[in-house]
Amino acid sequence: MPKPYDHPDTRWLGAVMHVAFFLLLGGALARFLLRHPGEPRTPWVLALSLALAVLHLLGPVLSGPAPAAPAAPAAPAVPPARRRLAWLGPVVVVWMVLVVLAPSFAWCAVPLFYTGLRTLPARAALVLVTVLTVFVVAAQLRLAGGFDPNLLLAPPAVAAIAAAVFLHTERQAARQRALIDDLIRTRRELAASERREGTLAERQRLSMEIHDSLAQGLSSQRMLLQAAERVWESDPDKARAHVRRAASVAEHNLAEARRFVHDLAPADLARGGGLEAALRALAARESDDHLTVRVHVEDGTRVPPLPGRVQSALLRVAQGALANVREHAGASTAALSLTLLDDEVVLDVTDDGHGFDPAERSDAPAGMRGHGLPAMHARLRQLGGTLTVESAPGEGTALSAAVPLDPPRTEPADPADPQEAPR
Repeated sequence: MPKPYDHPDTRWLGAVMHVAFFLLLGGALARFLLRHPGEPRTPWVLALSLALAVLHLLGPVLSGPAPAAPAAPAAPAVPPARRRLAWLGPVVVVWMVLVVLAPSFAWCAVPLFYTGLRTLPARAALVLVTVLTVFVVAAQLRLAGGFDPNLLLAPPAVAAIAAAVFLHTERQAARQRALIDDLIRTRRELAASERREGTLAERQRLSMEIHDSLAQGLSSQRMLLQAAERVWESDPDKARAHVRRAASVAEHNLAEARRFVHDLAPADLARGGGLEAALRALAARESDDHLTVRVHVEDGTRVPPLPGRVQSALLRVAQGALANVREHAGASTAALSLTLLDDEVVLDVTDDGHGFDPAERSDAPAGMRGHGLPAMHARLRQLGGTLTVESAPGEGTALSAAVPLDPPRTEPADPADPQEAPR
């Protein structure tokens, strides 16, 4: 198909060729009038020169965008490409007649080469360049008055070089435009992919937040209310204590829900005091007549401020581990131990419950493995941390979560594919 006639990158070159054409046309006409005044062909040369000038002036008009069509056009508008082709034909014909009448007009072929190469497809443009070159050679030989090898060979060589350079430049420009389009498309696809990955990661994070806060709180309330129902008639005071504890858990859950809506930060951390204070508040809340939770900080020293993501992740791990202890372990005591090393912080959660076999649980179907330990493992892996679970039937369980103090950025883990077996 025809190439674009007025691309912004080549507009300046088109203007140069336009000016050059009129200079060559004016020079050829002046030469003819000076050397052949008063000849019978002079009126024809003048008329054809004027016609060629007018036709060339119409080129920029026809190369622009098609005018806006009326609201209800009677016929479809002619495409600009067809209008340019319809314009180029008369220009070439008029020039050929002028060359036959006055060979000095042959030099006007140079801008016409460029116009044909820009307007026509490559093969058609080469045919036009060949025809124009033949006319130029014939005109130069007529002006020389005899055979001249230089005039026979030089114009075709110049035309071939000009055509080759132009076509090579056009192809390079086309490849560059295709590359730019491909880069833009790739950037859009990459941005869409990053948005999708971000959405999936956010969904995973939200599921872990809900499990580690609201779901565990609701599970605790259910267990406390069931215990209160069992002893309501035999021991009303103990039943009321269970109900009051369930109300306290519900109040904490409400605070968690509000914080969850606000910025998803754990409510215990939002109260101030850092991770150590949040772990002590969690232990106090989880302790009751059946389970005692203790907190131990290595060397009794105050834990320095840790990154918010690290504090939040360790607190969620502690919440999830204690929820597992309460629901599955049948333990009477549990301990939260926080140790700050040179390059990492370690949280250990131990209990004296009946334990379990991690290898046996890891073979369970995905739907029966729960969400607790997979969520802990996924949360820690996002921070470059690790989760280790040691347990055996009848020997209790020890869970260790280690997070580097300068965690690398890693891709979100898939909670459905944990390395450690859930409880």
